[in-house]
Amino acid sequence: MKISMNIIFCGALLAGPSLPPVWGAVLTSVPMQGGMVMPVLSYSAGGGALHVDVDPTIPQLTPLLVSHPGDSFDPADPWYDALDPSRQGLAFSRRYGFVMAAVTDPLPAGTGIVIRKLSGSAQLGLYRAHAMSLPHRWEPIFGTAGAPDTFNWSGSMFHPCVAAPPGTNEYTATFEAFLVNTNTSQPVTGSSTGPFMLRWTSVPDGRPALSIAARIVIAWPAEATNYVLECTPSLSPCNWTPVTNAPVMLNGCPAVVLDGGEARKFFRMKIAP
Repeated sequence: MKISMNIIFCGALLAGPSLPPVWGAVLTSVPMQGGMVMPVLSYSAGGGALHVDVDPTIPQLTPLLVSHPGDSFDPADPWYDALDPSRQGLAFSRRYGFVMAAVTDPLPAGTGIVIRKLSGSAQLGLYRAHAMSLPHRWEPIFGTAGAPDTFNWSGSMFHPCVAAPPGTNEYTATFEAFLVNTNTSQPVTGSSTGPFMLRWTSVPDGRPALSIAARIVIAWPAEATNYVLECTPSLSPCNWTPVTNAPVMLNGCPAVVLDGGEARKFFRMKIAP
């Protein structure tokens, strides 16, 4: 009895809203995705430490497909691969912006500010998107793609681009800011803000999701009605047992669909008793 065995990938399309094609603009910069949310830093000469006030607003990471339907990024720009819907289509936001308080004591001479990411959600990426000068740049920061987890901050307003897969997820990242001696690059003792957390939510992009898995299909001729399919984990010794999966019809032939991750087995057709 001839048995045909194939390994296939089964993809199930999940329900989701369809999005009609819309022709739009080609964007030359990365949108903020909403109003600014400012972690405000200040320095207290009396205590010798930095302080931070974090706005409780939680920005949404939003895919371009949702915020700018029909628009796209220029393929020549370095963020195209990460953010364009035709590529990775990540959800993103530049709403968080570090800024120095309008009223603050001046920093001690010979010191600068460093912002360090202490921890963060695994799929969260942080970048600097340079669109005001040529060539445009897309720089991983805060530990993303092997970048240092520290960022030397000049005190000018700074909006990192935060990106993650679209969906209904929540993301966090914990930071601290501290002073360093600009001559030695060593932290100034007691100058840290202590840990502070930034939060994001994410929204789906509306496209259907695919569920894809490897499957093994074992099929036999339709006329073989007096046979049963058996299997054994080894040929020496043999321990043939019936395959209990219910057969389905595939291309006009009975077939059994097995999980591709199962341990190796041997199969045979046996005349039914």
